[in-house]
Amino acid sequence: MKLVAATRGSPLALWQTQHVAALLKPLGVDVEPLIVLTSGDRDQDAPIHQIGGKGVFAKEVQNAVLENRADFAVHSLKDLPSTTPDGLQLIAVPRRGDPRDALVGSSLDELPIGGNVATGSVRRKAQLSALRPDLTFHELRGNIETRLAKVENFDAIIISAVALARLGLQPKVIEILEPEIMLPQVGQGALGIEARTKDLKIIEFLLQIQDPVTRTEIDAERSFLAQIGADCKSPIACYAIHEHSQIRLRSLVANEDGETILTDDRTGDDATDLGKFAANALIERGARRLFQP
Repeated sequence: MKLVAATRGSPLALWQTQHVAALLKPLGVDVEPLIVLTSGDRDQDAPIHQIGGKGVFAKEVQNAVLENRADFAVHSLKDLPSTTPDGLQLIAVPRRGDPRDALVGSSLDELPIGGNVATGSVRRKAQLSALRPDLTFHELRGNIETRLAKVENFDAIIISAVALARLGLQPKVIEILEPEIMLPQVGQGALGIEARTKDLKIIEFLLQIQDPVTRTEIDAERSFLAQIGADCKSPIACYAIHEHSQIRLRSLVANEDGETILTDDRTGDDATDLGKFAANALIERGARRLFQP
């Protein structure tokens, strides 16, 4: 059986689609990529939160499936908004990669006073600002290779650890930031595979490459994202893991400069309820005032 996968055209996106193809191969499925140029790819200069937030890397890829040009879509899950377009469904989430962030160009302890750090993420900026309010932040856009090439222009940059691992890139100076230092973005390190709701045969194949543990953790994180009512413009973070036969969910909401940070850390059995409870707890403490005008 041959299926067409809609994907962005960056080296990381193509790696992800090739990875999904390798998972489907033993099931007798051959995958042909359909490269889609997204609005986020077309505008490489403006900050992500100014050109549409999370949807800028997903909408056109999703449309390729909705318009029957592709059978399913492969996304970096962190790029997906909390709601899925009518006609599509988040079918499968394979085993998650490293969810952590990476500081490249310097270690955290060796960043100079008043140092210059580049990142395109308001979440990363807010959390590092809280630790080091002396730092100056700069915008960072482009694919992973482009971002790495800009390291020499700053004291450090922050990118996802999993992107480096998947592309086999090994910067000379790097510090992996543990969740206790920098809580990851919703879905970071995971892939999301969407298909048309009515394509039951395709769904049957895709479900076979899902990792149940990862899916449960992602469901908790995305439930939090949906309930908190934030998007890529907002400094929020959420990370779920399994601990002692339960789901542990850590979440965070901040203002952009990191002066105010609200956190929540709880465990539960039901992923969807856990995400909602965490979001509601932060909302009751004033979370929405931090990211809504």
